[in-house]
Amino acid sequence: MRVHVIGLGGAGGRIADRLAAEHDPDPFLAGVNAFDTDMDALGTLDALGEERRYRFGDAAGGDGLGGDLHAGRRLGDAHASELGRAMDDQRPSRAEAFLIVVGLGGAAGAGAAPALAEELSRLYDAPVYAFGFLPTPSETEEPDDGDGPGSASAGPSGAATPSGNQPAPPTPHRPLAERNAARTLDALSDRCAAVFPFDNAAWLRPGETIGGARDRLNGVAAERIAALFGAGETPDGTATPQQVLDASDVARAVGSDGEIAAIGHATQQVESPDEGSRFGLGLFGSSEPAEVDASAAVSAIETVIRKATRGKNTIEVPEGRADRTLLVVGGPPAWLNREAIADGRRWLAEETGSDAILSGDAPVPDGGAVSAVVIRSGMDEPERVRELRETIA
Repeated sequence: MRVHVIGLGGAGGRIADRLAAEHDPDPFLAGVNAFDTDMDALGTLDALGEERRYRFGDAAGGDGLGGDLHAGRRLGDAHASELGRAMDDQRPSRAEAFLIVVGLGGAAGAGAAPALAEELSRLYDAPVYAFGFLPTPSETEEPDDGDGPGSASAGPSGAATPSGNQPAPPTPHRPLAERNAARTLDALSDRCAAVFPFDNAAWLRPGETIGGARDRLNGVAAERIAALFGAGETPDGTATPQQVLDASDVARAVGSDGEIAAIGHATQQVESPDEGSRFGLGLFGSSEPAEVDASAAVSAIETVIRKATRGKNTIEVPEGRADRTLLVVGGPPAWLNREAIADGRRWLAEETGSDAILSGDAPVPDGGAVSAVVIRSGMDEPERVRELRETIA
């Protein structure tokens, strides 16, 4: 499906920039914009040209609003129409969906996101989704400059990098981050078709800071977004999916009532069936593609479906259960064993308890990996979301 991505604030802008850098030619990316109150932050975005970056409001600096979400909301209400017009050069009417990417614990981006979602819903018939980064608990804690657990020598804010050569960037101190995230989640749920939270804390490795992990986590987030929205789009002239995934399938899977949805994704490298001859020796210059052993294809598909389901998702799925589930299996066409995919779908129905299992395939003729994307929606509230909501109870 063709999605228009809008990165709001520093976190959202970095994801928008990364998607542009890695997927600009891909047909699923209908448009990309980055909006921020901080001109310096916009200036660090390498892949997005000036025509796709836009500064709004009068705040400046790394946290121009000092974490004041109410000020951010006022800013969003005042500038939502302006931001909608700033997207016009990207021809947003072509999009089948909009995705607002934002750090939920901030003020400017998180404050403006609900108003922008409402504006996009007013202007276009396409669904508006939100992909939001949840703050880590350590971001709200007071920094410790002594020799205690929060110090540079002992705690996570000053933990050494894996190489041990130099300390990782410290964890930012944002005392209002969790309350901002809870309030923004509620506001986006009221205005978006679905919300995809990304639990930063769950993805941190032992001893890793959010600053030190930023680039890696941005890569994971961009990969999950591309895996979901790129699954149904294939370049012209390539293999046609047997089960075509379109925007309506995603909409049915995630719902339209602002529910929380989780994205699971896994890949496994495989040998290209087009290398060598059928005899495995490259003899006689045979141009016929090599066949893929059925058991190898079944094993690869089973592995990626189980890893995408039971592995680390963008947000915890309590007990793995969900009302609605979407499965997309991709890879070289010769590896997309229909029986294996059908078996995986049946296993997924039992695993999730979903009455509604939607599925599709994404052939990648020149690909070197089999992949699976599993989307779950209509689930019990994840523990991390419940913790955030308790901060404003």
